[in-house]
Amino acid sequence: MVAAAPLLPAGSGGRPVRHERVDPVYPCAMATGPNATDLKAIWLFSSCTGAELRKIRASLDAVSVPAGKLLVEEGRIGQEFFIIVDGSAKVTRNGKKVATLGAGSHFGELALLDRRPRSASVVSLTDMDVLVMSQRQFNGLLESVPTIARKMLSALATRLREADARAFD
Repeated sequence: MVAAAPLLPAGSGGRPVRHERVDPVYPCAMATGPNATDLKAIWLFSSCTGAELRKIRASLDAVSVPAGKLLVEEGRIGQEFFIIVDGSAKVTRNGKKVATLGAGSHFGELALLDRRPRSASVVSLTDMDVLVMSQRQFNGLLESVPTIARKMLSALATRLREADARAFD
């Protein structure tokens, strides 16, 4: 069984995890062309302005993850949000595979909002490049740019209304 370990800055299996700050001007230097990460496509940031998205990008860390790394563990309190730039990961719930995530996918955003236990585990299937925002970075972002918090609340309300409508249709 793979043990959950802090992603930053520890390595896995003797392989170091490459960690670097994301340049706010070129936030996804490792992902260019069709694989470039569009933060506006992430529901949590969908209503943010360009200036706000630049602040969000500046709060992200670029991390290389080896295959087989447990990124989040079901039942544990979450402290990071992940955006997959390159590679793939498997999502399991109660030991059963529920999804495969690839470039452009994201996970862990709810943990930043409610600090509750993770609802699933995510393990890297391949070597991956991810962007990571820690709870500390997220809190600092909300303190420095309060308009982002209001927009996130609006996006969350929209998602809740959509889920409610699906549940009663």
